[in-house]
Amino acid sequence: MLDWIFDVDIWASLLTLTALEIVLGIDNVIFISVVTARLPVERQKTAQRLGLALALFGRVVLLASLVWIIGLTQPLFVVGDFAVSWRDIILIAGGLFLLAKGTMEIHDTVEGSGHEGPAKKPQSYAAAIGQILVLDIVFSIDSVITAVGMSDHLPVMIAAVVIAILVMLLAAGPVSTFIQHHPTSKMLALSFLLLVGMALVADGLHYHVPRGYLYFAIAFSAGVEALNLWSSNRRKKPSQTES
Repeated sequence: MLDWIFDVDIWASLLTLTALEIVLGIDNVIFISVVTARLPVERQKTAQRLGLALALFGRVVLLASLVWIIGLTQPLFVVGDFAVSWRDIILIAGGLFLLAKGTMEIHDTVEGSGHEGPAKKPQSYAAAIGQILVLDIVFSIDSVITAVGMSDHLPVMIAAVVIAILVMLLAAGPVSTFIQHHPTSKMLALSFLLLVGMALVADGLHYHVPRGYLYFAIAFSAGVEALNLWSSNRRKKPSQTES
């Protein structure tokens, strides 16, 4: 009964799938950080935890419904030579939502700062959770389909998802704080959301964009931003010393 403890294949599958789930979760963490940034400070951490708890619950439920998940990839109707499935519809809708949300957030960040009218009201808690829930569904379906394709063991898939969510839970707070204190990093995060939204729409239209390209672009941009912040901090130190 405990033979799995000594099964190298199971452990290798768990490590590989966990690493992949963590990488796929980057999109979710960035989105949650951007959405909760508009909430009152005292409610941000609660919203982040609830959002990730919903993501965990959704993914475990989806994993337990493997037959239904497989059914989502089956053609629903055909337009010419293009077969449309529920997965395609969900990915396209989620991608368009990300594109619209990212565009509005960028507009508000750039144009809103110089607007002299009444200040924009903070986002309601229910609205933030609603948006997180919508994107959780999209990211969860993509994540679960990937997990199903990589492992035949349901406990391994569930364990990988749980570990990945716990890592995201630890990362959500620092990522959110960092984005709020660095406007250029927030713009970069919003640009990532546009990039991911475009990839989701492309996937829904059966034009698969290898995720390695997206994450390389994200990692490269994040590296450049880190160098900019490091250079900016070095320039500030002499002025602080002189004063």
